[in-house]
Parts: sequence; structure tokens; C-alpha cells
Amino acid sequence: MATSVHPTAILEPGALLADGVEVGPYAFVGAEVRLGEGCLLHHHASVVGRTEVGPGNEFFPFASIGQKSQDLKYRGEPTYLSIGSGNRFREFVTVNRATGAGGRTVIGSDNVFLAYAHVAHDCVVGSGCVFSNNATLAGHVQVGDHVTIGGLTAVHQFCRLGAHSMLGGCTKVVQDVPPYCLVDGNPARLRALNLIGLRRRGFVEERVQSLRRAYRLLFEEGKNLSQGIEAVEASGESTAEVATLLEFLRSSERGVTR
Repeated sequence: MATSVHPTAILEPGALLADGVEVGPYAFVGAEVRLGEGCLLHHHASVVGRTEVGPGNEFFPFASIGQKSQDLKYRGEPTYLSIGSGNRFREFVTVNRATGAGGRTVIGSDNVFLAYAHVAHDCVVGSGCVFSNNATLAGHVQVGDHVTIGGLTAVHQFCRLGAHSMLGGCTKVVQDVPPYCLVDGNPARLRALNLIGLRRRGFVEERVQSLRRAYRLLFEEGKNLSQGIEAVEASGESTAEVATLLEFLRSSERGVTR
């Protein structure tokens, strides 16, 4: 399939476009951008900077991808943005490159970023995530696979969002969100396991029930976090999901949303 560039689009010298890339009216592609096969830039979308984009990504009007970090410490050093395959960046989505020479912001594959979502410098986003409208990540946030972030939700820098977690709309997140869990509120509070999300993604009921038992021991019996972890270990719950949950809790540096 041939590459298509609208006459009003601007491609800076040095930009590399793979087969099947389509660049729409008034779109802009910077000199150091690498666009994978079948990417689509709608009108007025822009991709700039040292940005590597995998195949099949779609950038809707006025999406701004790969602009320099908004971190006040940034002094123009070479930084990067890497994007996987099959992502959709809706209108006015912004994704920034990293801060610090050689640093990299990373986006996985098959994510959906709805209008006005923002991914700041040095974030690492997994795959299969949904960012609702105005979902906002500060710098250095880590997002696991299959995370859903509600509209108007903001995540503080250096927080981690565990895989298969869900953040309700208008939530203020200032500590790590455990995997498989649902948080909501301002500030965020732990509400329950993300049961609907887990079942939709095909988790077998036996493993869901194991997570439910671990969740009760960790968060519903008045124990502190260390006591809860010890209780789960003593209970014999040993599924891979429970092990992932415990390891996430042990490795938290900012503390855990509870």
C-alpha cells in the first residue's frame, strides 16, 4: 500500500514514513520522526521530536505527540518517545518526550487515549489501557497493562498503576494503585476488586476468588500493610495473580492507596 501525504501537510526533511502511512491535511511530521506501517494522521495532527511510532497507530485532529518535556528542569537535551502498535490518540491528546539526556517516554500497544488525555515526560504506559477524556499523568508515572483511567482523573508523579486496575472519574491519585483493584475519590480510596474488568478479560473464577480472599486479608480486616501481606502468605493463596499483587505492594515507594 502506497504512502499518502496531503499537499498541505508538512514533512520535515529526514522524517521516515513506512508503507501505507497516510498524512492528512495540515498535519505535521518532524525531522526525527519514524512512522510505522499503516499509521494515519488526521488533519492538523502533529508528531515531532525523536519519536519512534510502530505500525497501525491513528492520530486524530490536533493530537500533539512528541513535544518536548514540560518539566522545568528540561534544558533541551536529546530525549525520546517510543510508541508501540495499534494505539488511538483522539483529539487534543498530548504525549511528551522524556526529561534528561537519553530518557524515554514509552507507550505500549492497543491503547485508547480519549480527547485531551495527557501523558507527561518519562511515563511508561503498558498495553490495552483506556484513558478517558482529560485523564492526566504527571511525570514518571508507570501504568500496567489493561488499566482504565476515568475522565478528569489526575495521577501524581512517580505513582504506579497496577495491571488491570480501574480509576474512577475525577479521582485524585497520590499513591500507588494496586493491581486488579478499583479506586475512586478525591483523594483516591480503595473501593473493591475490579471484578467486572477481570471477568471481562477472561480471568477464571477460581483465580478471581483467590484474589478476593487475598483482598479481604489485606484491606478489610484492619491490618496494616505488612500484617496483611503476612496474613496472605500464611493463608496459602498462591496463584500468580496473588503473587503479583503481593510483589507490587512490597515494592511500593510512594505508599499504597487504601
